Amino acid sequence: MANLNIRSQQDRTYEAIVIGSGISGAWAAKELCDLGVKTLMLERGRNVEHNKDYPTTNMLPYEFEHRGQVPQKIQDENPVVSKCYAFREDAMHFFVKDKEHPYVQEKPFDWIRGYQVGGKSLLWARQVQRWSEYDFEGPARDGFAVDWPIRYKDLESWYSHVEKFAGVSGNKDGLKTLPDGEFLPGYELNVVEKYFQEKLKENYGGSRHMISSRCAHINGNLEHFAQQGRGQCQNRNLCQRGCPFGGYFSSNSSTIPWALKTGNLTLRPDAVVHSIMYDEEKGLATGVRVIDATTKEMEEFYAPVIFLNAAALNSNLILLNSTSNRFPNGMGNDSGLLGKYVAFHNYRAGVSAEYEGHAEYTTSGGRPTSGYFPRFRNVEKQETDFLRGYAAGFSAGRGARPETDAIGMDLKNNLLNPDKYGPWYVGSHMMGETIPKETNYVALDTNLKDPFGMPQLKINISYDDNDEKMIKDYLEQMTEMFDKAGFTNIQTRDDKRAPGLDIHEMGGVRMGRDPKTSLLNGNHQLHSVPNVYVTDGSSMTSTSTQNPSLTYMAFAARAAHHAVKESKK
Repeated sequence: MANLNIRSQQDRTYEAIVIGSGISGAWAAKELCDLGVKTLMLERGRNVEHNKDYPTTNMLPYEFEHRGQVPQKIQDENPVVSKCYAFREDAMHFFVKDKEHPYVQEKPFDWIRGYQVGGKSLLWARQVQRWSEYDFEGPARDGFAVDWPIRYKDLESWYSHVEKFAGVSGNKDGLKTLPDGEFLPGYELNVVEKYFQEKLKENYGGSRHMISSRCAHINGNLEHFAQQGRGQCQNRNLCQRGCPFGGYFSSNSSTIPWALKTGNLTLRPDAVVHSIMYDEEKGLATGVRVIDATTKEMEEFYAPVIFLNAAALNSNLILLNSTSNRFPNGMGNDSGLLGKYVAFHNYRAGVSAEYEGHAEYTTSGGRPTSGYFPRFRNVEKQETDFLRGYAAGFSAGRGARPETDAIGMDLKNNLLNPDKYGPWYVGSHMMGETIPKETNYVALDTNLKDPFGMPQLKINISYDDNDEKMIKDYLEQMTEMFDKAGFTNIQTRDDKRAPGLDIHEMGGVRMGRDPKTSLLNGNHQLHSVPNVYVTDGSSMTSTSTQNPSLTYMAFAARAAHHAVKESKK
């Protein structure tokens, strides 16, 4: 590939470069631009503008050729991405197809990606929980990973900062394991969910809780969010199409337009980052090599500060591919740990049941969230034969069972005005913390290349005995809680899915206090290349049980302010 220098180096020089436009990258860009920093944002995928590029957002079911289903031919061509719950006819244009970016599965791993401006912020489940002090202290206490170089107090104000801007609906629950935040009104639990909530108090005192899950949806305070051009969530539950109201937080509806309005952001889509350049004499990164996704030509951009936010596994790939005399095994990789200690969330298990009570009630309409069990295992002390714990979702509902024996107008009336309902259904799914291990790693394949001539990523990630014990405990405990609540026909499942469908991969460029055992310091700087910041999922030292995106946002905002402060010294 030719190295084009059509534009002068001065024209290709910025004060900061952000790699990636997803949740964390867009937050880094928004903060840098707010602070007056001329910023270039690089995105390997196509441009997607809020509203303009949501082609299915207002389509009715009958307007889809396949009524929302993915044709079998497309499923056969995409055995990995077609496993994702949101890969349907209305949203599959936002997903990377299997052949577009191949990778090597040394062990089964379903890598779900979204390459476009906004990344997976158009597709995420929008669940946002703060980490607690227990989560940041966990590795030091339990000895399963290196100590986090930060604690909750270091991130508390940044959680507030991003919550106020993004919009988070939730309740002040007063739980030590799940700190309260800056909330819009929370979504109400339905009658059976409240019943189960009360049964937990009755049967377990204050040791187990089920709350309304906090979500990044606007539910009130409309004047504040109107400044971003966003409106209230309409409870359509069509979020994966892109929201025309801006009712949920995405880079496309919120942080990117905000950064563009400052006049400090230059957005470059179709820019596949090849590597970060390094100056041996200065001991610093100098810029980024980019492959144009259309022409396949290479170009270089320069900046004194680089933010790497390409999503966890791609950020590992870029650093591994950023080699030099100083770093023959990848930028910042003095410890030899780059790409190692990758972890994820375990979503394999679930429990369902029925409930005959509260027959005078039913459900109608939608909401963008559900019930949530914060972690209750091994919190204050080690009490099981496995490390750490799990969170869980919970929901209840009731559907109509209309008479279908009639024909003609009678059948239509029966369907439109059902007078019979089945029992309540209740269900829960597990989200378990996995333990970072050196044997869970990603690396570059020495032979296979992707369509841009870059090495394919090898992924070697699997479950272990700790995960199996955790699944067993979750199924036992949830079954017990369901039984004590009077639920019947209790069914357990372990779907044996491969890692990856959680879409919560983390680590490989972990933070730590010691350069010998980590890649990043407490400010998200590479220990040996301090002008490179990494604030996406790859920076995570451990995974906790909470959905991680809110923490990525807080990390990115905090690190951006640190970078600007350092540049002024």
